[in-house]
Amino acid sequence: MFLRVLSEALECLPEGVEQVRLRSDTAGYQHDLLKYCCMGENGRFGKIEFASGCDVTPEYKKAVSEVSDSDWTALTKEVNGKQEDTGREWAEVCFVPSAIGHSKNGPEYRYIATREIMHEQLNLPGMADDKEYPFQTMEMDTKKYKVFGIVTNMDWDGEELIRWSYKRCGKSEEAHSVMKDDLAGGKLPSDDFGSNAAWWWIMILSLNLNAAMKRLVLGKSWIPRRMKAIRFHLINLPARIMERSRQLFVRVSNESYFEWFVTLRLRISALGFESSG
Repeated sequence: MFLRVLSEALECLPEGVEQVRLRSDTAGYQHDLLKYCCMGENGRFGKIEFASGCDVTPEYKKAVSEVSDSDWTALTKEVNGKQEDTGREWAEVCFVPSAIGHSKNGPEYRYIATREIMHEQLNLPGMADDKEYPFQTMEMDTKKYKVFGIVTNMDWDGEELIRWSYKRCGKSEEAHSVMKDDLAGGKLPSDDFGSNAAWWWIMILSLNLNAAMKRLVLGKSWIPRRMKAIRFHLINLPARIMERSRQLFVRVSNESYFEWFVTLRLRISALGFESSG
């Protein structure tokens, strides 16, 4: 599934694109996909560099446990131009999954593990003693750690690679949330495929129109705002509509709103003029 989506996405890239890199969470940890990227099976781009989350299996944990404590390196992050400790560490892991270990001519991957010590916490009322976490844990030297894995075919420095792979987080998930919740893409109106497809395309048009309006009309400060904020600060502003002399008038509660609306209308008119010119 992931491989099909990737290959179709690559076909849609414009001609000027010469190099592609892939980063993914553990959903991308599919050996057919990794082999496709690593062995250069794409006719246009050849070898595709990637960094993907990997499954922390019992075999992977065993390989992580064999890493010497001296081989773990502190993972830092930049805050206001300075490097600060994150409380996490990373290390190279010697690991060959059984799914690709049967052939000498198969792809070779590089595995990196990160760990973060878990501080002892008291159980909340009703919580079982054997707590289940939404992430993998393991004990090393009598300490309990959160453990995550990354697989890659890139030769970057480990810390640089981890930072780059984490840049995938945030905006894509936010865009999905906007489509599903803000613009009702997650609430399909029918059991008919064609009707739902039309509903989805209308949602996509709304998403693009909203993004264009924020950038080209409302201004930079509006770009990160979600639909709830736009409704509260723009769409739902109080006003009174009056009819007089065969004309409609809108009376707003604040004079600054009026000046703002006029500015926005002028910007929209200018966009129309530019497109027609």
